[in-house]
Amino acid sequence: MKKLLQSFVLSLFCGVAVMAQDRTVSGTVTDKASGAMLPGVSVSLKGARGGAASDASGKFSFKAPASASVAVVSFVGYSTQEIAIPASGVINVALEASTTVLEAVTISVGSRNSSRVLTDTPLPVDILSSRDLRSTGQVSFDKALQYRVPSFNTVQTPVNDATSLLDPYEIRNMGPSRTLILINGKRKNASALTYIQTSPGRGEGGADISAIPQDAIKRVEILRDGASAQYGSDAIAGVMNIILKDRFEYGIATLNTGVTSKGDGAVYGISLNNGANFGEKGFINYTVGLQQVGLANRPGTVDAAGDAADFEAPLSQVQSFLAKYPDAGNINGSPATASAKFSVNGGIPVGPNTEFYFNAAYVYKKVNSYANYRTPYWRTTDNGLLTPAGQTYIGYVPTFEGDLNDHNATAGFRSEKDGWKTDVSFTTGGNTQLYTVGNSRNRGLGKNSPILFKPGGYEFSHNVGNIDVSKALSDKVSLSFGSEFRAETYNIVAGDTASYATAPGADSFPGISAVNAKKSTRYNFGVYAGLSYDISEDFLVEGTIRTEKYSDFGAATVWKLSTRYKLADDKLTLRGSISTGFRAPTLAQSNMQLAQASFVPGQGIQIKGIVNNYSPQAFLLGVNRLKAETSFNFTAGLGFKPSKDFNVTLDYYSIALDNRIILSSNIGPGTTPASAPLNNILKTNGIVGVSFFVNGLNTITQGLDFVASYKNISVGTGKLALNLAGNYTLRNEKVGEALTPSLIAASNQSVIDATQEALLLTSRPQFKIILGGDLKIGKSNFMLNSTIFGPTKFRNDGLNSNLSVEFLTKMVTDLSYNLSISKTVDLTLNVNNIFNVLPEWKLKSLNAAGDAVLANAAAVKNNINAITFNGRYSMVTYDGSHFSQLGTSLAAALSIRF
Repeated sequence: MKKLLQSFVLSLFCGVAVMAQDRTVSGTVTDKASGAMLPGVSVSLKGARGGAASDASGKFSFKAPASASVAVVSFVGYSTQEIAIPASGVINVALEASTTVLEAVTISVGSRNSSRVLTDTPLPVDILSSRDLRSTGQVSFDKALQYRVPSFNTVQTPVNDATSLLDPYEIRNMGPSRTLILINGKRKNASALTYIQTSPGRGEGGADISAIPQDAIKRVEILRDGASAQYGSDAIAGVMNIILKDRFEYGIATLNTGVTSKGDGAVYGISLNNGANFGEKGFINYTVGLQQVGLANRPGTVDAAGDAADFEAPLSQVQSFLAKYPDAGNINGSPATASAKFSVNGGIPVGPNTEFYFNAAYVYKKVNSYANYRTPYWRTTDNGLLTPAGQTYIGYVPTFEGDLNDHNATAGFRSEKDGWKTDVSFTTGGNTQLYTVGNSRNRGLGKNSPILFKPGGYEFSHNVGNIDVSKALSDKVSLSFGSEFRAETYNIVAGDTASYATAPGADSFPGISAVNAKKSTRYNFGVYAGLSYDISEDFLVEGTIRTEKYSDFGAATVWKLSTRYKLADDKLTLRGSISTGFRAPTLAQSNMQLAQASFVPGQGIQIKGIVNNYSPQAFLLGVNRLKAETSFNFTAGLGFKPSKDFNVTLDYYSIALDNRIILSSNIGPGTTPASAPLNNILKTNGIVGVSFFVNGLNTITQGLDFVASYKNISVGTGKLALNLAGNYTLRNEKVGEALTPSLIAASNQSVIDATQEALLLTSRPQFKIILGGDLKIGKSNFMLNSTIFGPTKFRNDGLNSNLSVEFLTKMVTDLSYNLSISKTVDLTLNVNNIFNVLPEWKLKSLNAAGDAVLANAAAVKNNINAITFNGRYSMVTYDGSHFSQLGTSLAAALSIRF
């Protein structure tokens, strides 16, 4: 491995040449109000290439053409300045804090570029720079956020198939569909995928943020507060606004590689960010990225007795097979992926007060993963379709391939005249996921079955029009208002006939039948108005109201009030907000209908159905049409800045969510006399088990966010910055009983069982803490980050009802080293999870009956087999984990500016 990385790094240096420039531009950047030195400030040349970022002491220096006459100085939270370059080339700039910047508290850990905290603002917002993301050494944007934002959680699901294209993520334990994703302030399209596996995020979907090229990102702003009044549906937990790179400073090519400590999961990638400026304000900035990630396999050792019992096979036959293949041929861990990503962002002045702006992105992603291996005692024959003639049949492993295409684009006009600011835009976007199952068969077709299937997939697209207007009516009062029109289309794509003809369909992933294929559409129209009032220099109050009308379910009206009060010469700030919110049911939740394959402990793979809310079956079961979720959000916090180098923020949040939409547990025939009406309906319709989307739950989520930053600590000749950030869930539970239709409740069944409840409420860490240190010495930068993942709890399907599974608290430590080899070449080395910490779980008793189970070794073994598929997923359970199971990984990146 060491030789591999050395060879790669050496190859990157080949052909690198540094071009000499005409003169040096240097100076310092400070905060105008406090006089504090500002690190990470961008200093670029207007109309020419060249620039640098200020270091820990606020100093910068770079070569510039003699013809360059103006420097542009910009930084998040401050007004941009254009400074004439004197003959000496020395510029000293005092930046003034902007009053229009997005209110923010930065919890960036382990990066000096933005290791500061704005403590005097109404609402908490995480601001992460592109360097913050790159320094994690993670292969995708969502995984980078996992190790930078405590309230953000995502993890790869143990059982991949369709979920391998997009891992479920969430903020504040609220599910992936309650965080709105914006690109340059405009709504990004959702993914076509809705998670239906037994995993965190079940029954929901979100925008595919993993597809966004990291090198196209200037910064990310994560508003950790309900924002439906400002943005409409999907913003109950918060908003993530991804700001793309704009004015061109320099081109940069980045080569990166990596591998796990076991030698698998190899990463190879290259990206190019480049562009040009037109006149004083026009620009175009584009990014192209190509990446390949190899398969990483982490199977467990299979228990022979468990497999023999599950598949009713002779123990001797099972033992004979497992003696040769201890993992039963299973391949699980992290699938192989390849991706191509393109992004462009631009702006062109079209008059003295108007700008035409645009951005677009296209992503293609290919994922190759595997289903559970079909052992010869599970599938006793392949009808001669998969085993070469003359060879002994030893089973087969179906492959699952996914092809994802995601695109989004925005164009608009932004102008300002007589104090009125207007923004008119059109946004379009879409996501398509189509699947391929190989090395498989449809047992119902016998020898006539093909071995490769196209089981169908899903498509989603939207078109959005926005009008936003604002004006400062006085130095104390500001007004804003606007509207949005959105049209959405969701399409369930049928598979080829062989993938679903005759039961049970293609092994591992039955195709979508033509009967269940469906295209659905809807539109909505919304308007909003907001008012901001500075009662005094210290006291600010803001209010917003919004109303929306949807064509498929009705209307919603929501509001928000927020405030901020500064004390002790602005060193202490009290802030808070109250708001109502809503989330419209997605088109997938209203219209999905299909057969679903899933593993049932003791029964193997079973086919069950999902019926949509418009179906006759749903009507007969008493399932109502979906309506919007509604929420009441409350946030209160404080910001404390006793000195220019020390900042602290603490925020409490409470989110009460009513009519939460869930994918129900499997509903089957009841066993009590009162079950007769339900049983008759199921029998008449040929239903063995059925699930459906339903407004099935009321929940309450409460927690704390904490941030502390201490910078400019002298360590020898270097400077150290320390950052501590954490999220703690105080309460995340259902309120009252599940909202189960009466016909189903009468049969003593519920729309949510213990497994689904755990996935919804306890499958994410109860707390997460990130402690980071950033030491800069000369041209070297060392970053050490430790992430503590608190416990997660599952109530897995097949587990004894008196037990639970708890993943234990673990700390993952990452080390990053950055070396400025020259003014144009940077080398970054990462060792992630340097102590090779892996997930660890234990069975926990819930009562005296559970104590008795744990005291019985045979019963313990049976329960472990039930949740690990007899040991196939021993490191994690079949339902999930709370961080990656791949252990230590190495990464290297070489960036060349030009």
